Amino acid sequence: MIRTEVIHQVLEDLKPYHATLVAVTKTRPQEDLQALYDFGLRIFGENRVQEMVPKHEALPADIQWHLIGHLQSNKVKYIAPFVELIHSVDSFKLLQEINKQAAKHNRTIACLLQMHIAQEETKFGLDERELFAMLESPELLELENIRIAGLMGMASNTDDMAQVRREFAGLRETFEKLRSWLPDIQVLSMGMSNDYRIALEEGSNMVRIGSKLFA
Repeated sequence: MIRTEVIHQVLEDLKPYHATLVAVTKTRPQEDLQALYDFGLRIFGENRVQEMVPKHEALPADIQWHLIGHLQSNKVKYIAPFVELIHSVDSFKLLQEINKQAAKHNRTIACLLQMHIAQEETKFGLDERELFAMLESPELLELENIRIAGLMGMASNTDDMAQVRREFAGLRETFEKLRSWLPDIQVLSMGMSNDYRIALEEGSNMVRIGSKLFA
């Protein structure tokens, strides 16, 4: 069951920032996704390829599917025909595979480069040195079927909101540096159910919210 009053509130919170809601639908049954769709939401985020594919096949065709979880190279081929945005690109090898599979379907797939901003070592992502080394690679110019659309980051899982704010602020700084390099990038994806308001204040224009939306 979806919490319509919460969804209304989240959408109101996003308006002043012109930010986009990605409804995180991982582990939710198809009837919950259909309820979100009937409410008017069209952007759904999934963590796992094996969950996303059957949901894509069963639900309305105008849904935009975002892959927000860690993506293995050997799984890219299953989502390449339809995925709208991949949030979690954390290596050049993965970028190359996305390009390869997108080319097979005559598509250009938008990608966010995932930055490691949290204290937990278990989280994936690039550091700033790795980010700019990737962008300086001559091989990047050969990838004609991907589009780098921006950055994504996940803050530490902590009750210390000052730390979360610092991590988001640091990612915003990296994003601004990147924009001086790639002026066309637009997306800064940061903020989830417990910290999206802080993320918005620190410059996020795309938030990934799941648990708050469901009863």
